[in-house]
Amino acid sequence: MAFLYSQFFVTPTYPTQSFADQTVLITGANVGLGLEAARHITRLGAARVILGVRNVTAGKEAKEDIEKSTGRPGICEVWEVDLASHASVLAFGERISKLPQLDVAILNAAVATAQFSTAEGYEQTLTVNVINTLFLSLLILPTLKATRTKNPSRTPRLTFVVSEVHAWVDFPEWKEDQPMEFVSDQTKAKMDERYPLSKLLEVLLVQELAGRVRGSEVVINMINPGFCHSQLGREAGLKFKLMKMVLARSTEVGSRTLVAGGAAGLESHGSYMTDGHVENTALSPFVRSEEGRQAREKLWAELSSILEGVHPGIMQNV
Repeated sequence: MAFLYSQFFVTPTYPTQSFADQTVLITGANVGLGLEAARHITRLGAARVILGVRNVTAGKEAKEDIEKSTGRPGICEVWEVDLASHASVLAFGERISKLPQLDVAILNAAVATAQFSTAEGYEQTLTVNVINTLFLSLLILPTLKATRTKNPSRTPRLTFVVSEVHAWVDFPEWKEDQPMEFVSDQTKAKMDERYPLSKLLEVLLVQELAGRVRGSEVVINMINPGFCHSQLGREAGLKFKLMKMVLARSTEVGSRTLVAGGAAGLESHGSYMTDGHVENTALSPFVRSEEGRQAREKLWAELSSILEGVHPGIMQNV
């Protein structure tokens, strides 16, 4: 009922907060929510907007579209990053580390598919939406912290785009020794539930990350944009497309929640935002339970082992 009420009766506030003089990174910015969020942030005065995209050609088209609609040429830059590849994420993170400042990072890129495939040894959805999204966040965290050190009047923000569907799936597999490895086994993968599961794992891991980073250094939050028209789920079937026709918010309206996360203050640190506001009570009962806490710790240990194997010393960035 809360989902339906939000979709039909709540409209996130149109963004007006200035991003003047700020450098902003948005992944998945060539289409959908990321594109519209980048358009808002460019309109709101950002000095530099980095569009992190897998498809560079589409990224360049997005840049031109944003420049035309905002009348602000030379602000957006197109940087390639493929979240299905550890090497691509590492190269992107190293490029970010050379920036003189990074004020906001909105990690929006994701995949939703019912087809099983693997990337970097894990089921692709987990690699993209969970493992490499967290990998990227850890790679750019030192740059965010350094921005705060150089300019104490600003607190950088690290925003993860999650979803209310994290509450629509069970996760008994958390009791396994290596939960992400376990659910990456094709014989055990429930692909019709995989996107919601990936968002549940992301929520748990972002909570753990935020608990290990002081909000006074970097504000870390996660946002639920609601059910929106976007390119996500383009591989889904007729039922999903019919739901979109009836329930979905426009892409622009949904993107307002990304901008809200990127502009939110200390009160949002470690929190879940929905409709552009902090609303931790909207987290699933599992996430808020003792079992959820245990699952979070187990997932963090597994993630640490994976990422240390990819890039030794990465966990020291926290």
